[in-house]
Amino acid sequence: MHRNAYDRILGILCSVLDAYSAVLFLRDVSSDGVCDTESSCHLKATFSLGDKVKPSAVVEPGKGLVGWILRNGEPLLVPNFDQRRHQLGYYREGEEDRIKAFMGCALPGGYGVLCVDSKRQYSFSEKDQKLLHLFAELLVEIMGQIGLAEEQRLSLRYYAALKTVYTLRRRHSRWAEFLHQFLQLMAAAGGFSYALFCSLRQDKKSYAVEGENEPLALKARNAAEGFSVSGGLIGWVFRNGTPFFSGVSGGFPDTSLFGKGLSTPHFQTIMVLPLIIQGSPWGVLCLADEAPLSLAEETRAFAGMAAEHLALFLENLFIKCRLRDAYQSMMPGDGFDPAGGLPE
Repeated sequence: MHRNAYDRILGILCSVLDAYSAVLFLRDVSSDGVCDTESSCHLKATFSLGDKVKPSAVVEPGKGLVGWILRNGEPLLVPNFDQRRHQLGYYREGEEDRIKAFMGCALPGGYGVLCVDSKRQYSFSEKDQKLLHLFAELLVEIMGQIGLAEEQRLSLRYYAALKTVYTLRRRHSRWAEFLHQFLQLMAAAGGFSYALFCSLRQDKKSYAVEGENEPLALKARNAAEGFSVSGGLIGWVFRNGTPFFSGVSGGFPDTSLFGKGLSTPHFQTIMVLPLIIQGSPWGVLCLADEAPLSLAEETRAFAGMAAEHLALFLENLFIKCRLRDAYQSMMPGDGFDPAGGLPE
């Protein structure tokens, strides 16, 4: 929906300036609204009279005309575009060879670049450049409004998901059923394709995968042997007891999650959270996706609260098992059911 709003504004821009294409490149922005001025820009929206704009176009600072604007933060007007000297980088299949004029400006705050081009030479003037700046200011204002609406939408979605998490114990009396539903819910609420839970083994040198929303680690031939805490991001979190949040353009190496013991897809977004039980990390909750996802503050808070609930739940289960063992050692044969389900 947000992309359609941007597309419509770019369509109006093309009509006003009689342009062939209008493109909007945006940087990734952190949860506090700060953008990295050295990061690359991804194509966020476009409007074109043709169909040759690359939907996955990425611009690096300093590379090509768009990259020059990105690095310098200055407007640029090229009335007579020369393909031998300049490069746009957002077209495919030779479409750029037909472009004769280009104009672009940086968005206020360094959020990205707004550009238009034309198949006619000398299509744009300094007056058009001022209009382009007005549209850039409008887009930044809309970005702020969309950001607030997105925060509210995420908060409501995560609140509903947390309410469901807190009711799972009453609806699923067995650990395996509970964990499966919990991981399915975490993946769906956070928009992740993969979710798993791992528990530390008694030797504290390895861990076991207890559940996944999609079969990946559990179907590996060496899954029963467990995975070493000395490798991979999960092992790092077990060793350090601190969460890991990151997104990498192009994807993490396929051994990043479990180490050399198991290869995974090239996840571009990974969250790994420790479950602290009695002061030590005894479990790990992991959420990952092959697409670059925005790890907003709301997303991290939701995952953290869900992980804390799961840790408290497991600590209660641990205490119940200790009490059960003590009770059985004192009163053997009294009919106590060791498989009495999860603690209430």
